[in-house]
Amino acid sequence: MRGTTYTRLLHLWVPMLVVSVWALIDDGTLWVPAVVLLPVGLLPAVRTGEGVQARLLLTPGEPEGVFSVAPSASWRDRLRTVVWLQVRMVLGAATVGVCVWLPVGAVQLTRLALGHRDVGSLFGWEPGPHWAYGLLVPLLLLALYGAVVGLGSLATVAARAFLGPSAAERLAALEERTEQLLERNRIARELHDSIGHALTVAVVQAGAARAANSPEFTERALAAIEETGRAALEDLERVLGVLREAERPASARPTLADADRLLESARSSGAKVDAEVTGPLETVPGPVSREGYRILQESLTNVLRHAGAVPTRVRVAVADGVLTLEVRNPLPAGPQDPGRGSGLRGIRERAALLGGRARTGPDAGDWRVRVELPSG
Repeated sequence: MRGTTYTRLLHLWVPMLVVSVWALIDDGTLWVPAVVLLPVGLLPAVRTGEGVQARLLLTPGEPEGVFSVAPSASWRDRLRTVVWLQVRMVLGAATVGVCVWLPVGAVQLTRLALGHRDVGSLFGWEPGPHWAYGLLVPLLLLALYGAVVGLGSLATVAARAFLGPSAAERLAALEERTEQLLERNRIARELHDSIGHALTVAVVQAGAARAANSPEFTERALAAIEETGRAALEDLERVLGVLREAERPASARPTLADADRLLESARSSGAKVDAEVTGPLETVPGPVSREGYRILQESLTNVLRHAGAVPTRVRVAVADGVLTLEVRNPLPAGPQDPGRGSGLRGIRERAALLGGRARTGPDAGDWRVRVELPSG
């Protein structure tokens, strides 16, 4: 009663179309199509066609990935395809025999039960008419139904064995899945760092403007909030663009060359930022520079969020193939956060992905974030 039964039946009949055409040419050598398929199965593209057919007809509606739809990448895949084509021919021949001779046998038994004498041979046997033969008709039909379902299931099992992903394809799929997860994680960190920084600056600026009760300071605070918000909107639009178009690379991400806007944003929030940049910053590779920007952004955000507008020292140095980022600020009064927040965790994850290291925590009365990244 399932539709899959009939799509599988169609799949089993397809190779028999070739045999039927050949039978019009020479019905005494029906083995020729099977021999011709031996070199055909060695063609890389044949595996793709067989995989697509199996996916559409043997397992319709099931999740993708059961069958490989990539061309044969190795001789092992080609040989598996050759074996599959021969198995498919055998199962197709069995299907033709079942779907032709069992219904014919049912018709002949029905005619014998009705008293017809010109029935002829029945599976090599020539019985006379008798009403009892009608009792065997349901058995033949049940055998037909069972054979159709069984052959379809057998074809599906064989296809999974011979057309399933190879070890190399499974590894490639796992790597692709890992890359997707890393990309999702990176996008989450991007949103956390960018939007979190913008909101932190806005909150600090608004609170400082209210406390200052000065039109001039309020004007500067609003300007800083506007600039930070505009930058955050640009980041948000870029990240959402990546989510909408999976094939589009994340481009125009800020680098350490744009660090001045981070420093000015922190200064406009009231923090006294003492910044020092040494070394050839332009020689830092793009991925390292972009991640360094985000690390610096998150570090300054943490200063504003947890310590407020306090004197902050920022050191960025490039020397001996290492990019060093260090942000220090006085420890705030009261209980200290042990540093298990998502922001600090994101800093450590970014550093680890680039083969660097990050250290965060109290140091000589200050809270210090120190990150070392390979830049050469």
